[in-house]
Amino acid sequence: MKIWNGYRKGINLGGWFSQCDHTKKRYDTFIRDTDFAVIKQWGADHVRVPIDYELLETRDAQPIEDGYRRLRKTIDLCRRNGLNMVLDLHKTAGFSFDANEGESGFFDNARHQERFYRLWENIAAHFRDDTDTVAFELLNEVTEKVYCDTWNRVATECIRRIRAIAPDAYILVGGYWHNSAVAVKDIDVPFDDHIVCNFHCYEPLIFTHQGADWIKTMDPAFRIPVTATFAEMAEADVRMGTLSCAGYEKFLPETTLSPAYFEAFMAEAVAAAEKKGVPLYCGEYGVIDRATPEDTLAWYRMIHAAFEKYGIGHAAWSYREMDFGLSDARMDGVRAELLKHI
Repeated sequence: MKIWNGYRKGINLGGWFSQCDHTKKRYDTFIRDTDFAVIKQWGADHVRVPIDYELLETRDAQPIEDGYRRLRKTIDLCRRNGLNMVLDLHKTAGFSFDANEGESGFFDNARHQERFYRLWENIAAHFRDDTDTVAFELLNEVTEKVYCDTWNRVATECIRRIRAIAPDAYILVGGYWHNSAVAVKDIDVPFDDHIVCNFHCYEPLIFTHQGADWIKTMDPAFRIPVTATFAEMAEADVRMGTLSCAGYEKFLPETTLSPAYFEAFMAEAVAAAEKKGVPLYCGEYGVIDRATPEDTLAWYRMIHAAFEKYGIGHAAWSYREMDFGLSDARMDGVRAELLKHI
C-alpha cells in the first residue's frame, strides 16, 4: 500500500480549538508552545489539530481573523519543532459528529454546503503556501450511511475548489459511520497523488469506551478488561447498547484481542485504499481513561502491530484530557513503554 511519509506517527490536539467553550482562555492555555516540543520528543512526526468552524467564522459566516492567526502560529510551532500537521474540520455549520452540538441539516441544505465550500476556500487561501507542512481533512466523522452519496458529491466539489487554490495540498477524506474502516471502500472522489483515505478505530467500542457517560445506554460503572473473550464483549455490547461493526464475530467466542484482530478489522480498508492507489490513515484511535493504564498499553501494542504491518499512518487520541489524555498523570507509569507503540 502507498505510504504517506511525514504522517506515520501523530498525536491529536483534541479539545483545544474544538469540543470546547471557544474562549480566549481556552485557546491560550489548553495547549502551550512547549507541548509541541514534548510531542516531538515522544517521537511523533505530526499533530492532528481538530477545529470547529467557530474558530474561523462568526454565526453569520464572517471570517474571524484571530482564528486564522492562531492557526498560523500553530503551523509555525510545528515547523519550529519538525512536525507536520493535519488540519481537521471537526464541526461545520449544520453538522457535527456529536448530536449534542445542535448542528443539523448539512446534508439536505445547499446553503450549509456552500458555506462549507467557502470556509475551505478561505482556509486554502490562507495556507496555500504551507502545504509542505499542512494537510487538510475535509470533515470529521460523517455519521449515517444514508449520507454516503451526498457526502461523496460534497467532498468532490470541495476538493475541486481547494485544488483551484492549493493544488498540491494533501486532502483527507473519511466515510460514514464515524469514519469507519468499513466505509473506506465507499469513498468515491477524484483520487490523485494527494488524496488520503481516512478512518478511525476505537474497536472494540465496548472496551475503548467502557463507562463512557456520553453513550446514553452505557452504565458509567461498567468495566471490562482487555483480556475479556469476544463472547464476553459481545454479551456486554448487547447490555450496554454499543453494538457496532466490531468484527469479532469472525473469531471463535473464546478468542481474545490480539494483533490478528486488528489486522482482520483493517484488511478491507487496506484493500480498498490499494485499489484506489492512495495511502490509508487512521486519524483517531485510543482508549478511555476508565480502563486501566496497563490495559490501555496492551491495546496500543496490538493495534500498533497492525498499523506497522500495513504501513498505516496514525494519530492517537488525544494529547491532554478529553477522557483519553496520554499526557495525563494517570499514564505516568506506562507512558515510556506506550510511546513505543503510537
